[in-house]
Amino acid sequence: MRTLAYGSWPSPIDAALAAAHDGHPEYVGFVGDEVWWTEPRPAEAGRRTLVRRHADGSEESLLPAPFNVRSRVIEYGGHPWAALPGENGPLVVFVNFSDQRLYRYEPGGEPRPLTPVSDVGGGLRWAEPQLRPERGEVWCVLEEFTGAGPTDVRRVLAAVPLDGSAARDRDAVRELTDDRHRFVTGPKLSPDGRRAAWLAWDHPRMPWDGTELLLADVGPDGTLHGARTVAGGPGESVAQADWTHDGRLLHASDRSGWWNLYLDGEPLCPREEEFAGALWKLGMRWFAPLDSGLIAVVHGRGATALGILDPETGEVVDAAGPWTEFAATLAAHGERVVAVGASPRSAYEVVELDARTGHARVIGAEHDDAVDPAYYPEPQIRTFTGPDGRDIHAHIYPPHHPGCVAPADELPPYVVWAHGGPTGRAPLVLDLEIAYFTSRGIGVAEVDYGGSTGYGRAYRERLREQWGVIDVEDCAAVALALADEGTADRDRLAVRGGSAGGWTAAASLTTTDVYACGTIKYPILDLTGWGTGETHDFESRYLESLIGPLADVPARYTERSPATHADRLDVPFLLLQGLDDVICPPVQCERFLARLGDRPVPHAYLTFEGEGHGFRRAETMVRALEAELSLYAQVFGLTLPGVPTLELAK
Repeated sequence: MRTLAYGSWPSPIDAALAAAHDGHPEYVGFVGDEVWWTEPRPAEAGRRTLVRRHADGSEESLLPAPFNVRSRVIEYGGHPWAALPGENGPLVVFVNFSDQRLYRYEPGGEPRPLTPVSDVGGGLRWAEPQLRPERGEVWCVLEEFTGAGPTDVRRVLAAVPLDGSAARDRDAVRELTDDRHRFVTGPKLSPDGRRAAWLAWDHPRMPWDGTELLLADVGPDGTLHGARTVAGGPGESVAQADWTHDGRLLHASDRSGWWNLYLDGEPLCPREEEFAGALWKLGMRWFAPLDSGLIAVVHGRGATALGILDPETGEVVDAAGPWTEFAATLAAHGERVVAVGASPRSAYEVVELDARTGHARVIGAEHDDAVDPAYYPEPQIRTFTGPDGRDIHAHIYPPHHPGCVAPADELPPYVVWAHGGPTGRAPLVLDLEIAYFTSRGIGVAEVDYGGSTGYGRAYRERLREQWGVIDVEDCAAVALALADEGTADRDRLAVRGGSAGGWTAAASLTTTDVYACGTIKYPILDLTGWGTGETHDFESRYLESLIGPLADVPARYTERSPATHADRLDVPFLLLQGLDDVICPPVQCERFLARLGDRPVPHAYLTFEGEGHGFRRAETMVRALEAELSLYAQVFGLTLPGVPTLELAK
């Protein structure tokens, strides 16, 4: 065992390795007896491909580069593919990222567009395709821009002909609903095909604030009529709806303060835990009804488990296995359930559960240890006490190395990670970005600050009109608690975050003296600009709940913005930004730096062409990680051979 200073431990986990393992399988589904899903390809310009698992267990990437199976509906996207088995092979429909058109594809042939291109604003976009071959159509969500502005948009349910007749003719697309609601999810058809259910909501609500569950009759001619609200409302979030095998309507609602399941309006398993979550993407699934009447569920308080719920008894039996976290993607076929699970020792992989036997196994994207697992971090699940005695949930990842320890009189540097959203949370899974730091002797603290999901609606609503206050206070409370208890070096604390986490990082650096430096990725920095046309439609009214209505509290928008307080910033920082980001555009960073002026604050601003909101390309992730580590090395006095030095301007 070698004794070396924290931050100088040699590690086999370099930035390229972390980048190669970024992202995870998503949007699982059954095509006949086969399991399919989408999967990232960081080395192929960050595209996502559609993976098919054959009956013999072999995997096939169905679509070659540059096809990128990813929707841009509400910018965060939604379920981008559908497929049905056929005598001559499967029929596949998918959304291609670059042009956002729907394509029809039969393996062995070439993808053919089903929808036209529109040069109006953001064009035509599609999500949650559902094949209806008996009608010669695919039903989906249509997002259509009507002007050049980010909020010049309408969303409806639509039917697209499978024969390609709409590829050059917008009028050939049949609209199933009007656009009375600003946002809609894809329709779920009852087993007899006579009813359709979907979710809808309107500004200024976000889907975790309040949604409506709509039910309509499906006519013989394939039209929807008699739409009515059967659950939900302004203060109730319905996150998912589906039908049981016998035609009963199942949905997840937080009317009790927790997202629980309801069958034909009656509670199934009332518990103070979540059976759903924040609907950031269309087509997220936390439950799936089985043919037997049982229900597969992703549930938990904080971390999530995969279980089988018996609606007769209300009992849930969880799948045995190493997984401690399951993503919001789930599918069922007969008594087979497929999900995406991970643990602190394994990245996300495709898991199949046999509901009859309870046996669970990995069937796709199987985790493969890229390095000796002895280098993986060993997280601690902790609850800290914040201001006013409130609980703050966090995952603490101490420095960890199988062959190194630090001098007995030295405390480690720590980086506080603020997750995005802010209505989100930090999953307890193996993340090689975290291991990149912990294996070198730098601790990481992921904070589920007030406003995070997974702990009930009351915890989520702590952030109402308190964004930039509660999140900043909670992150600081965790950082200082770690220092006070002798876990972290008080003089070597940093903060980092992306998107809303970038906001929290920037607000922390400009309003507290807790941190010696920070990393700010694709952030929100100026509320007034962001809330008046500098972001996309989905979040264009989000600030009304996070800050308050602009017309009522304009001074609060100015006072809370990190850009307003750039003149207070006196510690080094790194700013990372994708130039194609329409959610948190580069102008936010540029305005922040302009207000910093010529103050001699060491900093770096790195921009990346071809990157949007969140980095997907391997080369971008490598550059960003190495730059971040170099920042900490310079500020904390670390010796890091082999890591390029980040040039800090003053």
